[in-house]
Amino acid sequence: MRLTQGTFSFLPDLSDAQITAQIEYCLERGWAVSVEYTEDPHPRNTYWEMFGIPMFDLKDAAGIMREVEACRRTFPNCYIKVNAFDATRGIESVRLSFIVARPAEEPGFELLREEGPGRQVRYSLRSYATRRPEGHRY
Repeated sequence: MRLTQGTFSFLPDLSDAQITAQIEYCLERGWAVSVEYTEDPHPRNTYWEMFGIPMFDLKDAAGIMREVEACRRTFPNCYIKVNAFDATRGIESVRLSFIVARPAEEPGFELLREEGPGRQVRYSLRSYATRRPEGHRY
C-alpha cells in the first residue's frame, strides 16, 4: 500500500532534480525549509522527527539536498519529507510538504472496528508497522 500524504503524493516518486526544483520554488518565496523522518506515518501523526534544524537562512537548494541525502543515509528505512514554512506574520504555517523517500516495503494500515453501547460503532486506523518495536518497523 503506497502512502499518500502531502503534496504530490498521488504522483510517482520525485527525482532529485524535481525535488531540487520544488526546494528552489520554496526558497524564492522566502520559506524556511526543514527535513523530517518517521517510522509511523499515521495520518494523525503530524509531528515527525526533525532531522537537523530548520534552515531559515539557507538560500541554496544544494545545501538542503545535502541534508535530504544525509537523512536518507541515516534513516534508509523511514519515510522522509521536506517541509516549507512561511513565517510571514499572519500566515506562520507550513505551505508545502512532500515525501522525498520511503521504505522499500510499505505495510499499510488496518481498519479497527469497535462496537460500543447501543448502536455505537467506532473506527480507527493503525499502521501495521506499529506492531513491531520502534527502530525495527521496516
